[in-house]
Amino acid sequence: MLKGYMMERLLMLGNEAVARAVYEAGATVATAYPGTPSTEITANIAKFDGVYCEWSPNEKVALEVAIGASISGARAICCMKHVGLNVAADPLFTASYTGVNGGLVVVVADDPGMHSSQNEQDSRWYGVSAKVPVLEPSDSGECLEYVKEAFKISEDFDTPVIVRLSTRVSHSRGLVSVSDRVEYEPRAYIKDAGKYVMMPAMARNRHVVVEKRMAALAAYAEATHLNKVMQTNAADAGGCAYPFVITSGVAWQYTHEALQGLGLAPGADVPVLKLGMAYPLPANLIKAFLKGAERALVVEELSPFYESAVKTYGLGVRVAGKDKLPAVGELTASLVRGAILDMGAGKGAREAAATAQSANQAGASAATAQSVNQAGVSAAQSANQVGASAAQPANPAAAPAAQPPLPVRPPVLCPGCPHRSVFMVLKKLKLVVCGDIGCYTLGALPPYSAMDACVCMGASIGMAHGMDKARGAAFSQKTVAVIGDSTFIHSGVTGLIDVVYNKGSSTVLILDNGTTGMTGHQNHPSTGLTIRDEVTYKLDIEKLCGAIGVESVRVVDPYDLKALENAVAEEIARPAPSVIIVRGPCVFLKSYKPGGTIRVDAGACTGCRLCMSIGCAAISTADNKARIDQSLCARCGLCAKVCRFGAIGCE
Repeated sequence: MLKGYMMERLLMLGNEAVARAVYEAGATVATAYPGTPSTEITANIAKFDGVYCEWSPNEKVALEVAIGASISGARAICCMKHVGLNVAADPLFTASYTGVNGGLVVVVADDPGMHSSQNEQDSRWYGVSAKVPVLEPSDSGECLEYVKEAFKISEDFDTPVIVRLSTRVSHSRGLVSVSDRVEYEPRAYIKDAGKYVMMPAMARNRHVVVEKRMAALAAYAEATHLNKVMQTNAADAGGCAYPFVITSGVAWQYTHEALQGLGLAPGADVPVLKLGMAYPLPANLIKAFLKGAERALVVEELSPFYESAVKTYGLGVRVAGKDKLPAVGELTASLVRGAILDMGAGKGAREAAATAQSANQAGASAATAQSVNQAGVSAAQSANQVGASAAQPANPAAAPAAQPPLPVRPPVLCPGCPHRSVFMVLKKLKLVVCGDIGCYTLGALPPYSAMDACVCMGASIGMAHGMDKARGAAFSQKTVAVIGDSTFIHSGVTGLIDVVYNKGSSTVLILDNGTTGMTGHQNHPSTGLTIRDEVTYKLDIEKLCGAIGVESVRVVDPYDLKALENAVAEEIARPAPSVIIVRGPCVFLKSYKPGGTIRVDAGACTGCRLCMSIGCAAISTADNKARIDQSLCARCGLCAKVCRFGAIGCE
């Protein structure tokens, strides 16, 4: 193992430099699924002490593990190739909403030219779609610098950060200045369901936070040292005979080499804006850079990401990009040199172009002014008509009276739901609960408030595993993952494989209610029925867990509170993976068998309201006594088991 050492400069692959940055930044967890050109990153992280790293079953699980580590307070990184980001998109988009605790960095290596890939893909667009910042280093030295900066940005702005590489950056060597590891003290974990449980009510609030964050990141992009302007006074005065150039990443290397071949220097002869932050773009910086320019060449690989944005700024500059350079495959210095020469023009041509441009702008301004005036008249007329209509209703007497607002009706688990007892037990044991997508997500709400995080389908197991690896056994023995039977089959199986394969110790509760309850009781592989209710092979969840390698798999009745609590307490103390299948049918299934009628003995009821704590809609109080609404009661008997005074019984 490589321990902390001090060297001034080393010759490194870009991927090796990323690994070194992870070590120096004090990261605790690194996850990946191997894929060229990103593979060497995690393979090299494994050479360093102090960083837990793993090959995950796929990129989705890898990111979920890193998210769990981040939420627990540690710095974490997840690495993959471009098509792997498609697989990891589900957790990425929601992690943008939850934000982070410890820094979370996602390194994605694109493959222009498809040296080892089935498609060409521009990962910068994921930053736009997921609303997370994207950094783009251009060589090995910047790989180290940018990844360390990404951790800082992540924590400063409460966001995951994408670092985009390409094949040439990943697999080219360059000199890298290295330093010793700076130990990072994991941040304290604080339960915050409003931040980390992304059910609709919380997610709506977090989306507002995301938009504010993007505005702050846009301001950061204007000032960050990652974006570098190389510009001369002559260029400011409009005296440059060559186009202004905007570029980033490996395209900057091709641009630099092309200018050298022409005997030109960036800045001294040709103004260049080198973008290290690919998203959000520094719009004001770009506008200031192009002030006085007649022509601009955007040099970038694959899609016209920067070019499209610059063209929307309306600067009156002739912007070229994909009309001069290919939109497929890799660029070369020769291609860039040809584009620069193709855009070159003599003084007369520049003056003629400027005159024509001025005339066009003048004509456009006149047309625009006329259009604005016409639009203003139309808008005013429309507004007057609308105002008149509003002021003079057709039948004022028929105008409806103001209605009082409807009372808030928070979502609750159905009476008799087999999930209810699970969250009662988890709350009692004061556990950290990594939740999932299903009816049971309601366990995050009062009266249970027993779920800490929920990101996407199947993510609970990977997140619990990430917390385990980030914080150790003491934290792990207070942490469980909760997932439904249908969701487990959807994408939880790979998470459980990861826990076993990578020597985790997480306890997973599979809440098996025999259906896909959340979406209306659809069949799935472990129900033994097809969409047409035809009998088919029934997946055996116990055998599946055993085949994965979980040695402790037990089945518990959700209505047996004592057995359920004992099972959870025993399994979280086990220093190995374990599964508790909490099996009880949804009350709306034919297989559900209700007990006898539930009655309240008013004389025995003390009005302690403990029965109300289970959050069942069938239970209420009147005159300080419990009442059971027989039209709602599912006769599960849970309230009778909770009552300490025997006031609730089953007939």
